[in-house]
Amino acid sequence: MSPVEPVERTYAVRTYGCQMNAHDSERLAGLLEGAGYSRAEDDAAKTGEADVVVLNTCAVRENADNRLYGNLGHLASVKARRPGMQIAVGGCLAQKDRDVIVAKAPWVDVVFGTHNTHALPALLERSRVQAEAQVEVLEELEVFPSTLPQARESAASAWVSISVGCNNTCTFCIVPALRGKEKDRRPGDVLAEVEALVADGVVEVTLLGQNVNSYGTGVGGFGDALDDAARGRGNSAFADLLRAVGRVDGIERVRFTSPHPAMFTDDVITAMAETPTVMPQLHMPLQSGSDRVLRAMRRSYRSEKFLGILDRVRAQIPDAAISTDIIVGFPGETEDDFAETLRVVEASRFASAFTFQYSQRPGTPAATMPDQLPKAVVQERYERLIALQERIGESEAALQVGRTVEVLVGEAKGKKDGASQRLSGRARDNRLVHVGLPDGVDDADRPRPGDVITVEVTQSAPHHLVADVPAGQALRVRRTRGGDAYDRRQLASCGVPAQGSPGQGVGAGGGAGGRSVGLGMPTLRTPVA
Repeated sequence: MSPVEPVERTYAVRTYGCQMNAHDSERLAGLLEGAGYSRAEDDAAKTGEADVVVLNTCAVRENADNRLYGNLGHLASVKARRPGMQIAVGGCLAQKDRDVIVAKAPWVDVVFGTHNTHALPALLERSRVQAEAQVEVLEELEVFPSTLPQARESAASAWVSISVGCNNTCTFCIVPALRGKEKDRRPGDVLAEVEALVADGVVEVTLLGQNVNSYGTGVGGFGDALDDAARGRGNSAFADLLRAVGRVDGIERVRFTSPHPAMFTDDVITAMAETPTVMPQLHMPLQSGSDRVLRAMRRSYRSEKFLGILDRVRAQIPDAAISTDIIVGFPGETEDDFAETLRVVEASRFASAFTFQYSQRPGTPAATMPDQLPKAVVQERYERLIALQERIGESEAALQVGRTVEVLVGEAKGKKDGASQRLSGRARDNRLVHVGLPDGVDDADRPRPGDVITVEVTQSAPHHLVADVPAGQALRVRRTRGGDAYDRRQLASCGVPAQGSPGQGVGAGGGAGGRSVGLGMPTLRTPVA
């Protein structure tokens, strides 16, 4: 008899929350693929029909708990008909709730926190062997996430974490309690990761941190890692790092998120303006336009300083698209306070804004503040803010009509892309652009994800632009290494060996068969076995 081939187990990772969680999810996927799992097909991943389903949670919003347990309730029925299926919960909510998750959802197999993502494969195996839930949540970071294997969502774009944790004490935010104090990677490690990503076909990186412009606090040796061209006289460590990353041979687009207005210095603006590969885009969280509310939030800047930053950015980078975060209904916010927020939003002319209704998070100072606002008041103010920003966003987007933009084609498709024969991607300023291709484009000439199309904007809307290429007009497509990396990934997914594939990058373009590399801070103790 011929030996029975082992059945390959599949996994799906569901991500909730911020870009840092998206970065961590790619690391979790890399760990699972390194342990022999394969990514579940899209339909199976959406329905939970995978052998391992990982929920990477967020704890910022009040409804995060309800969302988690609602999803776990659905997965319970899936697990009941799939013997051997395992469910793991990680991320910020797992760091906060720990054993509570297993108590409320006893069908969960593994709970792990923000400080021990590397332990997931071992915890899954231990749970399987011992036939009981494994809960492991640590208080200190063991392994810097960027040292772990990675399975990227995109072949052409990548997240690069430069720090984890936060030293600020904003009264509404629970992140410092769950992610810990700020820990920064050395610039040499960051640059080595970017170089490895470029060798793997990446053309765009986004530098990540809870507060990127405080980068360098308490970490020495920066000068040795930066050459004279990158190191400015008296510049902040982040400004120097930004220049150095932008000078990496082969990188085309550099972004970063998120800075803090209180620590945002002019040398960073100059580094953005003088480094061609740093994109003309800035996400600058406002939170509130009221100085009184900002003080209650422990946000150590005021509205005029915030507006001054935007003025200086636009003076050096006139076409910069600026986005923001705003909280409506913070405890004690008066109608006058809210009017100040509307004033600052009007003056700021944001390209887009992430707006939130304040929600109480247990463990934060704001949760116990007096004068918590009624839901109806918060909702009414929120709707007024949305209406204002929609008007501003529409007006700012309309200014783009007739302009020529370079669009990096993305892998994700817009809702109408299939029916309209459009491709979607991001302009240099990070605006979403739907590109309409003319009829009759040969497959060989069709832009691939990771390629760059130069087009003229023909229509606008508050949240996107449209660039329909007229019939008979030649497509202006620049084929990139990012597009080549996408092709290699597609070939590898079909089991076809890719000729000339670098195969030495971080996760080899998303688990396409290459060797993972470890970069960054060392392991602080032996990982869980």
